Amino acid sequence: MGRATLDPAARPQPRIDELPPSPPTFAALDLGTNNCRLLIARPSYSGAGTASFRIVDSFSRIVRLGEGVSQTGRLAESAIQRTLEALAICRAKMEARHVTRARLIATEACRMAENGQEFIDRARETLGLELEIIDRQTEARLAATGCAALADAEAESVVLFDIGGGSSEVIWLGRQTHDSAGAGHDRIRFWVSLKLGVVTLAEKFGGVDVSHATFEAMVAHVAAGLEEFVAQSLPYQRCGRFHLLGTSGTVTTIGGIFLNLARYDRRRVDGLWMSDAEIDTTVKRLRHMSYAERAANGCIGVERADLVLAGCAILEAIRRAFPARRVRIADRGLREGILLQLMDTEQARSSR
Repeated sequence: MGRATLDPAARPQPRIDELPPSPPTFAALDLGTNNCRLLIARPSYSGAGTASFRIVDSFSRIVRLGEGVSQTGRLAESAIQRTLEALAICRAKMEARHVTRARLIATEACRMAENGQEFIDRARETLGLELEIIDRQTEARLAATGCAALADAEAESVVLFDIGGGSSEVIWLGRQTHDSAGAGHDRIRFWVSLKLGVVTLAEKFGGVDVSHATFEAMVAHVAAGLEEFVAQSLPYQRCGRFHLLGTSGTVTTIGGIFLNLARYDRRRVDGLWMSDAEIDTTVKRLRHMSYAERAANGCIGVERADLVLAGCAILEAIRRAFPARRVRIADRGLREGILLQLMDTEQARSSR
């Protein structure tokens, strides 16, 4: 007699309440003046309950939502259309990955524009996406949350900066301290959000052909905005481990150019240490490139060729205000900060 076999469909199936729970999936969207960026990730927790994550999908597109806002005060219809198209892709990715919790933020372009809230309403009505316009303090804190792991834990002070399209956040981090239970305390001592970024600065001074005089004028313009922050920093100690920690397309581009990458590679740039002299040499290389050379470079491209020198001017103003022997490059920031906050909240909720 042959051995009996069972139709797999006839096998007893586990009850729904016996199935292992699906891992939560989180999404963070950062809609800035220049870029629309999405990260989708699943959490992992250390024995101490500290959140980290594994990225399962991502998206980035230059949309220039804030193009012309510094002159007109309004988001242009063409920029809105570009951005809605990018947001539709983000929505599709979140649906495909079965995102369970998300936070979608908009920053300086929507803060500045008189029709910024109208755009937010339009995104909700046409795409079903709930974006929130965050204030500058929230933006600074999210940037610090996303990047602070790369700061030297032994440094008495670190200056963290995030050069954006329409604003730039500069944050003074103190030494990491812990209470008796081992919980880390906030390293932020003070911060400033400058109402200028690579888009607004390039629109004001020009970004295609940038002479030495124009570059120095941009640096001086940024330096004036930093004066109060510099004054606040005077009482704070700067030990031998003091350094700058930068996050933005500007600094990651500098990292890619320094490494002579044919195409940008996040794995090689995120966490890269560069000396003061290496930054000088790399910025000099960028300033000597023509617009066509910048556009053809695999780490810059045509969409950012007219913005990168404005970013270099912002960086130069920060470096002159806070001389440091080394700079660390971070290819992380607001989105990572959002994800970590979402996961920490979820972990706290599930442990109750």
